[in-house]
Amino acid sequence: MKPRLQKHYEERVSGKLMEDFGFDNAYRVPRVEKVVINVGMGEAARNPKSLDAVVEELGAITGQKAVVTRAKKSISNFGLREGMPVGAKVTLRRTRMYEFLDRLINVAMPRVRDFRGLPTRAFDGRGNYTIGVKEQVIFPEIEYEQVESIHGMDIVVVTTTDKDDEAYALLREMGVPFRGETPVVVSGEELAGPAED
Repeated sequence: MKPRLQKHYEERVSGKLMEDFGFDNAYRVPRVEKVVINVGMGEAARNPKSLDAVVEELGAITGQKAVVTRAKKSISNFGLREGMPVGAKVTLRRTRMYEFLDRLINVAMPRVRDFRGLPTRAFDGRGNYTIGVKEQVIFPEIEYEQVESIHGMDIVVVTTTDKDDEAYALLREMGVPFRGETPVVVSGEELAGPAED
């Protein structure tokens, strides 16, 4: 069964973007390629238990096992040696990516206190958008009582276009709530939970 955000993209978003930007080929229409969720843990080398908790939480949020990231080079000022664990990340594609984006937009973001929308300045100049989350507890999969420590994460939405205006139009039409704009409402079935293995 296709995720409802993917159906929304195929049925409404791609046609609207083709019309708005004058694309003559359906393959030129931008789409979301992958979503990368990254958690940096400076104290991971001193406290491996906290890193295990982060890997477990990322698995619960995304429905996919997280990969431990390691330091690429030694930096003595930070007490860091090459190969030390420094965080965890997950790369989502296809079905899991659409399901995660749907839950992020419609469930997690509205749970942020005083949420007024995402800034439009977070594009990187190559059509990718980065969202900084301050607390992992905005995701309903995380049980507050079992959280060892509050940490943030970076969520990078990678698109197939290299132009920020096209990526902005794509994300806006997919329902991402940008500051000062009325978000597009995605209709369809109920939200899906994280995909099971």
